Amino acid sequence: MDSMTTPMGKAVALLKPEASVGIVGYGAYVPRYRLPAAEISRVWAGGKGGGPVKEKAVAGIDEDVATMSIEAARNALARAGIDPQELRAVWVGSESHPYAVKPTSTIVAEAIGAVPHTQAADWQFACKAGTEAMVAAVGLVGSRMARYALAIGMDTAQGRPGDALEYTAASGGAAYVIGPAENSLAVIEASYSYVTDTPDFWRRPGAKYPEHGQRFTGDPAYFKHIHEAAQSLMDAIGTTPRDYRFAVFHQPNTKFPQRAAAQLGFTPEQVQPGLLAPVIGNTYAGAALIGLTAVLDIAQPGDRILVTSFGSGAGSDAFSIRVTDLIEARRGLATTTAEYIARRTQIDYATYTRFRGKLEMK
Repeated sequence: MDSMTTPMGKAVALLKPEASVGIVGYGAYVPRYRLPAAEISRVWAGGKGGGPVKEKAVAGIDEDVATMSIEAARNALARAGIDPQELRAVWVGSESHPYAVKPTSTIVAEAIGAVPHTQAADWQFACKAGTEAMVAAVGLVGSRMARYALAIGMDTAQGRPGDALEYTAASGGAAYVIGPAENSLAVIEASYSYVTDTPDFWRRPGAKYPEHGQRFTGDPAYFKHIHEAAQSLMDAIGTTPRDYRFAVFHQPNTKFPQRAAAQLGFTPEQVQPGLLAPVIGNTYAGAALIGLTAVLDIAQPGDRILVTSFGSGAGSDAFSIRVTDLIEARRGLATTTAEYIARRTQIDYATYTRFRGKLEMK
């Protein structure tokens, strides 16, 4: 960690590893099933009113965070071109782990062939659980305790039937192999984290669905934390929005990331390539990370990318990333995010109810 002072005299604790590290491989996974917002509106509002997204991705009846994480991890390893046995950590961030007591990470590590000589753990920080794992992976590799580590953000997010969250709570996410800079398709230049105790969203033990703090959700939570993390990072390393080709923000809906980008000085053209919420919904722990996969699929050597996550409770992780020449050699090695999005099967509300266990029969 470097302590730096910005031109405005503000002290910033920048998270920068001693050894240069980056993204060696990445992979997304989006289930094929899609539930249109109009279908939710038909059931709960008589078809009146518009939804915050066009449709959302829904995990199939045989899919959960573990199975989807395995698919994303395999894509990341295919692009990385490394033996899974070289991974010294497999970390899965989610707020919908399939077991209350039993790690998701060991299931994933076993399935991809990373066991037994590895570390495994599950991470939780609402929608930024995935970037929490990524920050830790950067630290592990950057301290030279490991050559490669795998960080995943994945969710089968839940919304109470009829609640506003049900329109956006989606399934999907992404996986990242973090390794030495010389083998990376994108170098992670630095990161910065900003957290406070802001109760905008929570789920008590035993509760099936989360609650949201209504008026806390926007300005005191999302916008405050996104702005502080992103601006502090740029101030600390001396960059401005003009230095980045792309910017990716946590996307609980369509409007929030666009407003946050405008407040920071980014243009719609910088944000649009990573804005996936309109077509797949809010993938929670995977939202910022899956947006980054869509950007990396089209990025060119030398491009800079700003990524800022948000997790309720509340906090944000911001990353400054620079794409290297190695990205060209990693093209075509795994399914792209756009291909996953295009592969869709529309379902109705009844099928969604069955797939996601909305009805409990005892």
